[in-house]
Amino acid sequence: MEQNVGSRVPTIVDVDLGNRSYPIYIGSGLLDQPHLLQRHVHGKRVLVVTNTTVAPLYLDKVVSALTDGNSSVSVESVILPDGEKYKNMETLMKVFDKAIESRFDRRATFVALGGGVIGDMCGFAAAAFLRGVNFIQIPTTVMAQVDSSVGGKTGINHALGKNLIGAFYQPQCVLVDTDTLNTLPDRELASGIAEVVKYGLIRDAEFFEWQEKNMNALLARDPNALAYAIKRSCENKAEVVSLDEKESGLRATLNLGHTFGHAIEAGFGYGRWFHGEAVAAGTVMAVDMSHRLGWIDESIVKRVYNILQAANLPIAPPELMTVEMFKSYMAVDKKVADGLLRLILLKGPLGNCVFTGDYDRKALDETLHAFCKS
Repeated sequence: MEQNVGSRVPTIVDVDLGNRSYPIYIGSGLLDQPHLLQRHVHGKRVLVVTNTTVAPLYLDKVVSALTDGNSSVSVESVILPDGEKYKNMETLMKVFDKAIESRFDRRATFVALGGGVIGDMCGFAAAAFLRGVNFIQIPTTVMAQVDSSVGGKTGINHALGKNLIGAFYQPQCVLVDTDTLNTLPDRELASGIAEVVKYGLIRDAEFFEWQEKNMNALLARDPNALAYAIKRSCENKAEVVSLDEKESGLRATLNLGHTFGHAIEAGFGYGRWFHGEAVAAGTVMAVDMSHRLGWIDESIVKRVYNILQAANLPIAPPELMTVEMFKSYMAVDKKVADGLLRLILLKGPLGNCVFTGDYDRKALDETLHAFCKS
């Protein structure tokens, strides 16, 4: 592979999906290596979808990387408002408006430059525009780099529930330039770590133990620690996605804590807590319920509390959440099947979980009453 002088060779994690397989490039300074992006642009028209926070930081750099030495490529951009509360149909239309006004055709490539909200919306727009155009993910938050940019889940929220409208649609590549984390606020860094912790709990006990020892290094943005956490998370996600792309079973386990967490986000108001903060509190609730069922021992409960507190993440939902609010939002969760709420719960030693509707409903009630106002 050709390399620019002074550039670093990226780590590559492959997502194995047959003819829809693609690489995740992970490394420092990757936006300074134009060939990485350009090899995945098939036509001459590119639309970069970003937001008001990320555009001033990285939009020019990405446009340069896409056009460097390649005058035949023309790049347009659309800058969306920043925040989960804008992850809706009205904002999504701005992407379609720009693509149609610019007369984009099926050879176009959409590029998502931003965090999870931008990645989800740009991917959904790419899936739907002219019934599908290529797209590339350039995630700029820990949350997006370790989780949402990988695996092809795209979509928008509805007032009644999170991510209820969307499509499975895989990118051409994911380019993780770890230098983009230098501009990430501390609170968003911690939010992304909630998803890193999840991988350890559901399938990688060794990774969880590494996190327990290295949490301070992650929060201090140690580049080696961050690169390892991103790589290991992407490897775990890629493996699960390659086995169960459309979430018939195994892939659902990646949603540990998300059913409770999505209820917090929808009930408390999108964007008031970051996704990872809601997932952290939801993970504590899922772990509490697993313990009440007798499926895990108390030491795991304590370790989860300790690691999330060490990461400066919440370990309980907002005080105003009631049991009734939780139940109403959980009833429209995507994992409900035939009226039965299925949950991801820990079972057995650390690193093991189940996706099941076969649990004692009393344990769920006890957990909700323990964490909420009745």
